[in-house]
Amino acid sequence: MTTIISCIPPALPSTLPVMDTKTVKKVASLARLSMTDQELESYRPKLENILKFVEQLSEVNTDGVEPLSNVVDIALTLRTDTLTDGDLQQKILANAPESTEGFFVVPKVVE
Repeated sequence: MTTIISCIPPALPSTLPVMDTKTVKKVASLARLSMTDQELESYRPKLENILKFVEQLSEVNTDGVEPLSNVVDIALTLRTDTLTDGDLQQKILANAPESTEGFFVVPKVVE
């Protein structure tokens, strides 16, 4: 049995809040995006469609489906963990305004 999920979401279900311009502005703010009112209005239906699709995905029965971390059943090669200082101390300290004995010199902040 094949389940087909349409790429065109159905009408906005009543369980989803309506995506108004104020909400789009809040999402843009959280994403640190600066948008004009025209851009906010143009993204409103796009975000509504994303929410509709997510709602549609939540209706899919996933009982008995094991979570997976990779779509291909392969073991990844992992590097061994080795502790190093990176051998970059002199390059890093070259950017510091002041250094002493291999450390950054910073102003005293606590009296």
